[in-house]
Amino acid sequence: MSAYPPTRPLAHVYDSAYQSVPNWDIGRPQRPFVYLVEAGLVRSPVLDVGCGTGELSMFLARQGYEVLGIDIAPSAVSRAREKARWRRIDAAFLVWDALYLGRLAERGFSFATVLDSAMFHVLRDDERDRLVDGLGTIVERGGLYCVLGDARGDDRTEYGITPEEIRRRFEQAGGWSVEFSYRTAFERRYSTNDAYFVGVRRR
Repeated sequence: MSAYPPTRPLAHVYDSAYQSVPNWDIGRPQRPFVYLVEAGLVRSPVLDVGCGTGELSMFLARQGYEVLGIDIAPSAVSRAREKARWRRIDAAFLVWDALYLGRLAERGFSFATVLDSAMFHVLRDDERDRLVDGLGTIVERGGLYCVLGDARGDDRTEYGITPEEIRRRFEQAGGWSVEFSYRTAFERRYSTNDAYFVGVRRR
């Protein structure tokens, strides 16, 4: 299947970042997602949006989940595929812009779980609504979308997330309810940020 070409300027920014090892690529999944699996809240098939170099996807695949990881950066997807091949892990990766999830749905894809490790929190206001709309096309009834993102520290900026924002956007979209929300940390290679982890269930 050919990828939906990422044309946003952000694609070039992240593609350049993955030419080396970016600060947010810690070589393992973020802890809240590990706890989510341990709690039994992840069901296959799983979509890992903004998968980067694939550590979360490969962790899930090792646990027996059917996983597709997508990222806007070709260099990240290339590295994820290479790591999966060397580790002999059965996880699929695709260069795809997550603002076009509806195009995946048109090709017959649907998911019981969608995991978002620090992608939503970098989107612009209008892009966040597009992502929510796209999730409505691809998440099965009863499915779960879970997002980890830096806590917004300043109301004058779009960067970061708050539980209130997530609740508002999904309530406006209709057909969703917040399953859980708590404060946690987003780890980077050289620092740790306050973050929120929020799960939203499609009714």
